[in-house]
Amino acid sequence: MPDPEKQKESPMKPADVRKLSSDDLKGEATRLRRELFDLRCQSTTEKIADNSRIGKARKDLARVLTEQNSRANGAKA
Repeated sequence: MPDPEKQKESPMKPADVRKLSSDDLKGEATRLRRELFDLRCQSTTEKIADNSRIGKARKDLARVLTEQNSRANGAKA
């Protein structure tokens, strides 16, 4: 069985993001912001094992926020 921590590190696919409900998107955005904060703190105070996790978290957050904005703009149109 795959390690749950490893699954969180893999980038989300846009199709996976589109499947989430609006509430799930909000929760995912909050989780990713916290993860990004933690990774930044770790990078300044201690060595992190994989520096690419910061970029992956940023891109995942961008995917989630893009989907939120497209839903908000689509609802207004």
